[in-house]
Formats: sequence, structure tokens, C-alpha cells
Amino acid sequence: MLGLHARMAARGGDFTAAVVARCAAEVPFYGELPRRTLDGEVTRSITAVHELLLRALRQDGVMGPGDLTRLIEWSGRRAEERVPLEAVIAAYLVGAEVWWQVLAETAEPEELTGAGAKLLACLHAAMPAVVLAHRNAQEDIRSEDKRVRRALLTALLAGRPYEELAEAAGVPVAGGHEVVALSFEPNPPPRLVQSSLEAHAGVPVLMDHVAGIALLPGGYDLSGLWDSLGEDIGHRVFAAAAPAAGPAAVPAAAQEAGRVLELVQRLGRPPGLYGLDDVLLEYQLARPGDALLRLAAKLDPLEEHPYLLETLRVFVEHGHNRSRSASELCVHRNTLDYRLHRVSTLTGLDLAVPAEARLLQAALVARDLT
Repeated sequence: MLGLHARMAARGGDFTAAVVARCAAEVPFYGELPRRTLDGEVTRSITAVHELLLRALRQDGVMGPGDLTRLIEWSGRRAEERVPLEAVIAAYLVGAEVWWQVLAETAEPEELTGAGAKLLACLHAAMPAVVLAHRNAQEDIRSEDKRVRRALLTALLAGRPYEELAEAAGVPVAGGHEVVALSFEPNPPPRLVQSSLEAHAGVPVLMDHVAGIALLPGGYDLSGLWDSLGEDIGHRVFAAAAPAAGPAAVPAAAQEAGRVLELVQRLGRPPGLYGLDDVLLEYQLARPGDALLRLAAKLDPLEEHPYLLETLRVFVEHGHNRSRSASELCVHRNTLDYRLHRVSTLTGLDLAVPAEARLLQAALVARDLT
């Protein structure tokens, strides 16, 4: 096919221009590129593929190791340039269509069958190599991106310099943040959690999946986060959030969110999204020391009367509402009053006295914590 090779070589400019034009018109990624990029790097790449197809016309085989090596190198470079794999495949198919059109216009009838077979053979050899090389390069890039993002989050949580890592990761961190501590029952795949968070936030989310800490944009509305995570993941989700006005405040916010999360789980609270205001009293009482133990000991006289302890807990949880408390306990109001009187008698703290009632409520929290 030496004669066809010479004629197709002369049509190189037509081929390249047609492929560039169709890629820009039909493939969204290329359509968004500036003209200078299309006329520069994209045109050079298509010209190189044209030369590869010309060699296939001239030689007995289809593609030698050298040709496949070039394709693999080009594919890796495209991946490093963040060209989507679907755009790369679309460009190759557009090139194949244009090559066939030029062949149909240029080849003699007796040459067309053999030239078409060579084109199909080239595609058969090239496409698996292109896809594999691109995916391998993408995996390397994603692994490096994850490493840099993990290092960035580690630096922010530790209060260390983060600017260079933020630039390398391409993640803006200069503003405020919502630091979220997360716990799941049972643990879901990290990739599922990451995907759900990023879909909900609409931006890349820095997350340490081992520590269960995520960094979301400041001022972000967290109200639907717990429901969204629970629905996407299908697991029980416990979350605690604390605001950080800037990167310097991230370590303290992470500590606060972590303590709130630990606290709600120790207290047996239901799954949900919590902030410090939701457990303010409990947070303060959770500080270890003799005072916490002495406070919990206020309820020791009820140790041998678990039904009285349960009555007190229900009464407090229902805001001292006797009707609702009696209904939940399935007892008569008189029985409830008798039990509450027994609580006051045994503990020496009168529920009718506001200050002593608050002390009994705090003692319940202290007992749960100890």
C-alpha cells in the first residue's frame, strides 16, 4: 500500500484539521479548551496519531512495541493533564471516523478493504492499551491527591503550616470551616462516606476516615447532613459539629466536636447531628474529678430501688410533666406522686424545690457519665 501511504500522507493537514474541528464541536471537554490549546497541543497529538496510522499502512504488522509505547506515554500524559478518559476515547473514535472518510476519498477500490482492516486492527490494539494506561495514571494521580489531602488535613488539625499543602491539593482553606466528627454503626466503606459528603457539600471534602474527622466549608448548612449520610450509607450515623473561624481554630474545633461526639454516645443519645449547645450541661459535667463523683453519689440511695431511679429519669426527661411521665411509666398519677415522694425522702432532695430539682437532674447526668 505504498501508493495509498503517499496519498494519505499528503492529506495529513486535512485529516488533522477535521479531527480538531469535530472534537471541539462534539466532545464537551475539547469544546471548552481555548483556541491556542486546540491549535497547539491537541493538533500536535492528532498529527502524531496520523503518523502512527500512516506507518500501519506501510508495514506488514499493525502496531509494534514502539507504537504502543508511544500510545501509553501519551495516555499517561493526558491523564496527568486531567483529561477525562471518556474525552480521550471519544477523540480516538472521532479520529478513526475521519481517517476512514479520508481513506474512502483517497483509496482505490481494491485498496479500501485492506486499509479498513488495518484501521480496525489498530483500534483493536490501541484502545485497550489507551484505557489501561489512562486508568493506571489516574489511580496514581488519585493516590497522590489523597496523600496530599491527608497531609493537609493532618497539618490543619495539628496547627502546623499548611499553605504549601493547600496549594498542592488545590483546596481553599483560608476561610472558616465546620469541623465534623463522625461515627457509624457499623462502619461503612470510606469511599461511600467520602462520596456522600462531597455530594452533599458540593465541594471536595477533607476527611480523615480513621479519626472520623471531616472539614466542610464555613457557614455551610449542616441541617440535612445527618439525614443525607444516613440515607446514602444505610447505617446509624452519629455526628458532632463545631465551627472554626479560620485554619488556626481548626484544632480546637476538632477537639470540641470529638468530645461532643464521645459524650452523646456515652450518654446513649440517639443517632443524629449534635453541637455543643445540645449537651452544654453534660459537657461541663463530664470533666473528671471528685465533684462529678460526689454529684453522682447523690443517687446512691436509689441503687436498691431501680424503679425509683427509672421514675426520676422519666420525670426529668418529660420536663416534670406528671401526666406524660405517668403515661410512659404506665402508672396512675397517685403512684407517680408516691414514687417521687420516695425519691425525695431517700435522697434528701425535694423535687418541688427548683434548685434541688436541678441538682437531681445533674446527678442523673453525672451517674450516666461515671
